[in-house]
Amino acid sequence: MAETDSSLIAEYRHEPVMVQEVLETLAPSEGDIVCDCTLGGAGHSLELAKRISPSGLLIGIDQDDLALEVAASRIKTAAPEVASLQLKGNFSELDSLLQKAEVPGVDCFLFDLGVSSPQLDIPSRGFSYHENAPLNMRMDPGKQTLNAREVINHYTEADLTRIIRTYGEEKWASRIAHFIVVERENKPIETTFELVDIIKKAIPASARRTGHHPAKKTFQAIRIEVNHEMDALREGLEAAVRWLNPGGRICVISYHSLEDRITKECFKKYSQTCTCPPGLPVCVCGCVPVLKLQEHKPRIPGEDEVERNPRARSAKIRSAIKL
Repeated sequence: MAETDSSLIAEYRHEPVMVQEVLETLAPSEGDIVCDCTLGGAGHSLELAKRISPSGLLIGIDQDDLALEVAASRIKTAAPEVASLQLKGNFSELDSLLQKAEVPGVDCFLFDLGVSSPQLDIPSRGFSYHENAPLNMRMDPGKQTLNAREVINHYTEADLTRIIRTYGEEKWASRIAHFIVVERENKPIETTFELVDIIKKAIPASARRTGHHPAKKTFQAIRIEVNHEMDALREGLEAAVRWLNPGGRICVISYHSLEDRITKECFKKYSQTCTCPPGLPVCVCGCVPVLKLQEHKPRIPGEDEVERNPRARSAKIRSAIKL
């Protein structure tokens, strides 16, 4: 393993968010087929593996080669008797990945949508506003062509505004987009620090004195656009509903209001009952529910967990059962 990768292994051992709530909503049991669509360092998967032991199957999906390697080692050590598959890919490719796994269906799906891969901290990947690097932000450079440089230098001002406002929930989206467009007329914007400087110029000094780093929301927005994260989520959830066995469960942990909205809309779509006006003798809408919501409101972490694990602060869990 490369020296850089070795230095990152410990970072995969972050504390997983809302583990007990995940176990309660998924309720895995011995012999189940479980699919962790966001494997990472296998924090949740280690606990799931213990509960499906010894005859269950754990499938882990991740785009990151190092994550897959670390997770496989940890699972083998913690639950050696459980069969496990680590598959490289994005959960938008869930259909083809599960076909590759040759499973008839899945009993439990987990999506932990938080971005925590330590690979994001490698400067050459261009994700961090704390490190100067070429604008990139591709999760899987081997497959993806669109990168942050292309978004920043070629998207229209209107599209940049929409992306930064929608995906970053940035109050100053229109100013940031305008400053980017003006700056790139002089020369292309090539590096993360060049982009950070532009963002700082666009946001009034008074607004920069409090809160997070001024570039945080814009970098998040560009990352989401480059990796088509919201489209991937929609595709992944739709596929998961199809693959769930009757009585199977799906659990989604989101950290962003748009992720939560997409999850809520998907679950609502598939839990929809008859919409015909009252009094009709026969149903004509054809709505047959496929899912049953476990709870109508999302579960959130307790104060103790937030204090112990700040990453959990914005987490929300939504879950459903296949009918």
